Amino acid sequence: MTGKDRYENIEIPAQLTDVIHHAQKRATARKNSSRMIRYASVIVACAAFLFVVNIPSVANAMSKIPVVGSIVQVLQFGDGGKITDGVTVGSEATENTLKINFSTDEQDQTNDAPHYNVVHKEAPNRILFTFSGARYMDIKKVKADFMTQPLVKDVYGSMILDDSSVGFVVVLKEGVQYAVTEFKNPGYLEVKLTSDGKPVTPRKVYSLRTESMPFGESMGIIKESYPDEDISFLKTSTGEFTAVIGEYLTAEEAEQKLKELAQQPDYHEEFYVDSWMSNENPK
Repeated sequence: MTGKDRYENIEIPAQLTDVIHHAQKRATARKNSSRMIRYASVIVACAAFLFVVNIPSVANAMSKIPVVGSIVQVLQFGDGGKITDGVTVGSEATENTLKINFSTDEQDQTNDAPHYNVVHKEAPNRILFTFSGARYMDIKKVKADFMTQPLVKDVYGSMILDDSSVGFVVVLKEGVQYAVTEFKNPGYLEVKLTSDGKPVTPRKVYSLRTESMPFGESMGIIKESYPDEDISFLKTSTGEFTAVIGEYLTAEEAEQKLKELAQQPDYHEEFYVDSWMSNENPK
């Protein structure tokens, strides 16, 4: 079996998702304390990392693959990379693998990936990438490259007011699993997508959302107005965007979160409770 075949046949264990979900619930339960707000993401990341590094099927398979560069880490969400400046973010895609590469005016390929953050959201199934110390990204090319892959449903850019950061969102089809591998010398990320092909039953989710808005600066202003909230942006069924907080199982949970948000002194009544199916975009 060739190295390429080994890479394509790596199985991303389904129970990894369960570990992440349980860790996220524990982290959320501890957010009542202001101190624990800072450590909540650490709890989740540690749980996932300890699980990943002890998966023989992933570790052994990756060790047998001849690749360009050295593997730094494998993750589903969290942070990585090095502090950089002026990096250009590029893209390639082949056989259910998304490659994110980096260059500068002086280097066709940087030695390390710039500092990055990976977040996973469930309704719909999507990955949010943010890169710091990056000045340019051709989102049209990123979308064109990644949309060639059958497991990718949509790709769109992130609105970030900081001109030294760029980002984008990859929406995956229901049931698709993924793993992000960071490499150095040269520095790049590879996102391996897998699916067992089994149908996934959509579920109804409740969230706090804003009215739809066009892609633009107003999105970044809303996010910066609530720095303590985990705000992400969803593309709506009309092609605009809405700011979203939370993914709740019941309307009561969402209403409770809205009451808490309304108590903030700088709240301007932008949000309301809405619901949609986990495999669809809000209206």
